[in-house]
Amino acid sequence: MNQIYDVFKAFVDPVFIVFILLIIAFVVVLRSAKKKSGALVLLLAIVLLYGFSIEPVSNYLSWNLEKDCIQERTNPEKTPVDVVVVLGGGVYDIRALGETFPRRETTARVVHGVQMFRTCKARQLVCAGKGIGQVTEAAVMARMAEDLGVPKEKIRLDEKSENTYQHAVELDKMFADKNIRIGLVTSAYHMKRSEIEFGKYFKNVTPLPAGYLYSSLSDPALIRCIPQSERLADNTLILREFIGRLWYSIKQ
Repeated sequence: MNQIYDVFKAFVDPVFIVFILLIIAFVVVLRSAKKKSGALVLLLAIVLLYGFSIEPVSNYLSWNLEKDCIQERTNPEKTPVDVVVVLGGGVYDIRALGETFPRRETTARVVHGVQMFRTCKARQLVCAGKGIGQVTEAAVMARMAEDLGVPKEKIRLDEKSENTYQHAVELDKMFADKNIRIGLVTSAYHMKRSEIEFGKYFKNVTPLPAGYLYSSLSDPALIRCIPQSERLADNTLILREFIGRLWYSIKQ
């Protein structure tokens, strides 16, 4: 009975509905158009939408980004770290409330960063990111860290950096000692690029991934092959990261 409910939920996903409408449009165009170019464009759109909205594809792509973090996972309890650095994952404003809130990715990174700060017995926690809110990303993260029990005097802010490259540059300015042991907290898909950038300035950088896009397959095969908004969102992050890695490799 639960599986029927899960399938029903999958069928009402907006991406699945759009996918079905595209198929209907493809059939209509194929039957009515003298020139088949429109049908070919629709077919390409259907194939791309389907491919980027199903779990097997997102899992395959995310594995390629995150496999190093999974296969070589660090044991935090045995990892000496001086400074835990948490990279921001976005904030947003609600003007009616007069507040700036962390996005889900930022929340996950801060919670994990605080946990690693305690587990690794670090001396300082650095919150990094300017963001686009009225309050900086770093300040929002620092407030969260304080609420989670990190002493204010042990928190440092980088409120200037706007991307991975700048995160590393600003941390380089913050610490003169390049031998300090950095515990780097970001999402697993973003870790390799971040680790490379921070490794240009510091000799000891330990990856402490805050979360993974990849997951062991557990849903029924039918659901895994139904287009879903969540998978499309995952693949959007994945493709952006592939572009980011390519761009950073070109400009080095």
